[in-house]
Amino acid sequence: MSPPVLKGIRVAVIGLGYVGLPLSVYMAQHFPVVGFDIDADRVADLRQGIDHTQEVTADEFAAAKGVVFSNDAKAIEDCNFYIVTVPTPIDASKQPDLSAVMAASRTVGGVLSAGDVVVYESTVYPGATEEVAVPLLEEKSGLVFNKDFFAGYSPERINPGDHTHRLPDIVKVTSGSTEAAGDLIDALYAKVITAGTHRVSSIRIAEAAKVIENIQRDVNVALINELAMLFKELELDTAEVLGAAGTKWNFHPYRPGLVGGHCIGVDPYYLTHKAQSIGFHPEMILAGRRINDDMAAFVAQDVIKTMLKRKQRVDGARALILGFTFKENCPDTRNTKVADLARELSDYVAELAIYDPYADAALARREYSLEIVNELPKGPFDVIVVAVKHDAIASLNRDNIADLLAEGGLVYDIKAALPADIVDARI
Repeated sequence: MSPPVLKGIRVAVIGLGYVGLPLSVYMAQHFPVVGFDIDADRVADLRQGIDHTQEVTADEFAAAKGVVFSNDAKAIEDCNFYIVTVPTPIDASKQPDLSAVMAASRTVGGVLSAGDVVVYESTVYPGATEEVAVPLLEEKSGLVFNKDFFAGYSPERINPGDHTHRLPDIVKVTSGSTEAAGDLIDALYAKVITAGTHRVSSIRIAEAAKVIENIQRDVNVALINELAMLFKELELDTAEVLGAAGTKWNFHPYRPGLVGGHCIGVDPYYLTHKAQSIGFHPEMILAGRRINDDMAAFVAQDVIKTMLKRKQRVDGARALILGFTFKENCPDTRNTKVADLARELSDYVAELAIYDPYADAALARREYSLEIVNELPKGPFDVIVVAVKHDAIASLNRDNIADLLAEGGLVYDIKAALPADIVDARI
């Protein structure tokens, strides 16, 4: 049995979050597409052109005339090319949580037919597609891998909140379980990705390439975070040091900060899990993760130390955190380290307010037991901590801050978002 030819492709995208929705919309400009998600409310919104993730514009929805959204698995029965784009978080023990990938594999396996192709885009460790997902496809379908159906891996590279680098503008890594399957997978993505594709020799290579993209960034930020901690002890301005070092052409411009989200703060644990399963101890990766995981606590403590040095009262203070999502101009709060910062600060101050123009207040309450507001609260606050560089926050001027800040209050800017002359301290 051979995989289908390109002109007969009918695509099903499983999971309609930050990755799956843009993929569905752009694929639908070239192929019939069914976008499937188990969240009925999400599907109902998408049918009306409403995307709460803000990843797809009205124009992009309008251009996707060939897409159907459904939460009924029967809707994908007639498809022959399945793309799995479900989340891959970590559990409370910082171990990979592949439950969504496994559930999606069972769903696809239940409708799989001879000749079909299943491609995974979810971030996993090398080997997970063939060791975890494919056996479930075989079990549910009764079909034989690489004889009756085929698989591939093409790692997602969506950058939430980035409306400059859209799906077609980002080079796509592709791979297939056979030469013919790889040809088809690469050709299909090439129809959508104007930036081009990069085909690799195996699924495991593609899986490894994805996971190290974010590990590299994680380790680099961890180095800068550690340097920032050191420079605090040496009473040196980290930003000025980095600015000076950055005048050399090959110095990489990383900045200190909180490293959360569902990629950089999670993906390293997938590779370290695989490494440890074969008896390899990845020292640098884990060291970087420890530093970045502890950064929120360091910042909170530094805020309090700075207040005390300025002779500010801490136990009766009102504090305001500006920003809650894991990155700027994006409503995603998954694994946001601002939550850790808020909890640490709340142990010291009398009152804590959190402002974010994008974040879902009900979701923050449910997931983190924290109250946030979408409009700037009333001052005065004894300390303001800038945690996320949303445009709405970076545009605040001296008068805006003066309205929020108590006399003698502290402005502590983690993200270098505000003009330096209205900031009292930073990492």
